[in-house]
Amino acid sequence: MSEPYYITTAISYPNGPPHIGHAYEAIAADVIARFQRLQGREVRFQTGTDEHGLKMARKAEEQGMTARELADEMAGYFQDMCAALNISHDRFIRTVEDDHHRASQAIWQAMEAKGDLYLDRYEGWYSVRDEAYYDESELGEGEGGDKLSPQGTPVEWTVEESWFFRLSKYQEPLLELLKSDGFLRPESRRNEMIAFVEGGLRDLSVSRTSFDWGVKVPGSDNHVMYVWVDALTNYLTGLGYPEQTEDMAKFWPANLHLIGKDIVRFHTIYWPAFLMSADLPMPKQVFGHGFLLNRGQKESKSLGNVTDPLELAEKFGIDPLRYFLMREVAFGQDGSYSPEAIVTRANAELANSFGNLAQRTLSMIAKNLDGKLELFESAEQDKALLAQVHEACAVDLPREFENLSFSTGIEAWLRAIYACNQYVDEQAPWTLKKTDPERMKVVLLTLFVALRDLGIAIQPIVPERASALLDQLGVFEDERDYAALDDKEWYHRLVGSGFNVAKPTPVFPRLEMPETDEAA
Repeated sequence: MSEPYYITTAISYPNGPPHIGHAYEAIAADVIARFQRLQGREVRFQTGTDEHGLKMARKAEEQGMTARELADEMAGYFQDMCAALNISHDRFIRTVEDDHHRASQAIWQAMEAKGDLYLDRYEGWYSVRDEAYYDESELGEGEGGDKLSPQGTPVEWTVEESWFFRLSKYQEPLLELLKSDGFLRPESRRNEMIAFVEGGLRDLSVSRTSFDWGVKVPGSDNHVMYVWVDALTNYLTGLGYPEQTEDMAKFWPANLHLIGKDIVRFHTIYWPAFLMSADLPMPKQVFGHGFLLNRGQKESKSLGNVTDPLELAEKFGIDPLRYFLMREVAFGQDGSYSPEAIVTRANAELANSFGNLAQRTLSMIAKNLDGKLELFESAEQDKALLAQVHEACAVDLPREFENLSFSTGIEAWLRAIYACNQYVDEQAPWTLKKTDPERMKVVLLTLFVALRDLGIAIQPIVPERASALLDQLGVFEDERDYAALDDKEWYHRLVGSGFNVAKPTPVFPRLEMPETDEAA
């Protein structure tokens, strides 16, 4: 049995509806979860919403709502996004839930028992938008002379009684962790965090008294936990912490925390320190992915370029959108998107290359072979093609996906498709129909076998469309994992079952280019 696999996204802060960045992270995590399941691993996949903090409290007040009412409304939008984008999570966690409050208070008490919490007075700069504290040396200056965080967000001077966490105590263990192979990727994020820790760590304010929307501090009911103590603990909550559950034993430490690059500090410095204090194992890896830019620009309400991912999915289809996001951008780097780019990529690679290969192969089998599959004797060129397809689908793509290099893995898959299309052009089965019908049969059935491997391999990226293709190929659901790619008997079973190839339904129809005024 393969080892279990636990993947999480960052939980989204729902002070506004989901944007394309939320969709990007959810889709990437879903691709990873689906890929690991196809590898035969038992997967736990968690996402959710981070609903406490001053930002939510102020937003609710502005809208004349209670913070809980706002949280309930906004969390629903994120749940709808996950459903619409076919996100296969095992739990959608909300930080307002009772089990999460218990878990957060339990880790607090574990840190307190370790002697790592003390009461003092906080005076310093705080960004409500980031829910983050910043040292004076980290701040920039806006056009009007206002101080800004490194993210460009406003900061305000805050003075209040606070519990502090002895972060400075963990400087050396954190450096050792950050310098270890594989804990933080990509390398650029790792180097940033090493430099930050080497610059010296100060103890961290971890409670607030100026508002009450959050998890109560045990024994100090006038304090609520700093939102990041609460938020980060969600990764344990979903496994049943503080109870020693079967899920805790099976899935912790997490295999992967998938997050945006702007919150790497919280996940690779604060979170490991909290875990060290509570005597809990470290997550195996944190990956800080890049941002998606709208036509090269960062999305913002002031620019009016914030994109609703559900509108994109409705306009272009869920799977073409998923494909574009994983194919277009080297994972870990920033990337850009536009409606025209989505259409161009989907049409060139999914519709024209893969979709057309499937459509004409199955159409010719249905028409010229009456849809019947037979055992056949392969020639050398047929064996060479199937070997190339198998190498791409069973070796190259899985290796790259395991490394989170999705675009590179898809490129290997595409090379196999291009090889299949070249094989069709060279063999010309429409000509063989007249000159050598037996050879035509071998060519078409060779392509049928290749389509099965190609469909299995690409499932994590385009699960609905791949499933539709595999249905047309007669590949049952229990024959669709990566281990099945090495099964040499499936075709014999399919032939023996009397399966008949019907006239195919297009799997990847071409998309229409958006109107100029819509794209502008």
